[in-house]
Amino acid sequence: IIDEKGGSAAIIAADISKEKQCIKVVDKTIKEFKKLDIIVNNAAVQYPQESITDITAKQLEKTFATNIFSHFYITKAGLKYLKKGSSIICTTSVTSYRGSPELLDYASTKGAIVGFVRSLAGSLVKKNIRVNGVAPGPIWTPLIPASFDARHVSEFGSEVPMKRAGQPNEVAPAYVFLASEDASYITGQIIHVNGGEVVNG
Repeated sequence: IIDEKGGSAAIIAADISKEKQCIKVVDKTIKEFKKLDIIVNNAAVQYPQESITDITAKQLEKTFATNIFSHFYITKAGLKYLKKGSSIICTTSVTSYRGSPELLDYASTKGAIVGFVRSLAGSLVKKNIRVNGVAPGPIWTPLIPASFDARHVSEFGSEVPMKRAGQPNEVAPAYVFLASEDASYITGQIIHVNGGEVVNG
């Protein structure tokens, strides 16, 4: 799609839970495009469990390494390439605000991302680099059928006021806005794209 629209893209395979591979991703990006204007920390994993006692140390470490450590790793590796006016956007989740009995570790990482956004925004404001986040509600992505059973998938999105899950093209504009000059006076904030669920923060 990007090529059809006259743009260019690079596909880079990496395990972003590993710092060295995150550095590789940034290095390959610079090699391909010669510069870096925007960082979007978006990838995540989730493994539903009925109880905290079912969450193994291995699962806990994997979830945190992928969902929040990667934000540190990618941002650290890319920061030296960002210039005045650049933007960092991190994906958190409505789950970090309302909680989830079945996604304890996932919700915890998404809450950590909110703290990361607010803190990094203050750290980089003097460099005129903006840091914001997007907190999607129920959005149809491959992660949903890969994570939940058929019942959960069939009911996915029915709990929000709009009574449906959103589509990726309904959340994408939030990222485009935050990356643009139209958001030049916005940093340290979270945009909620969640079908009408009211949350604080």
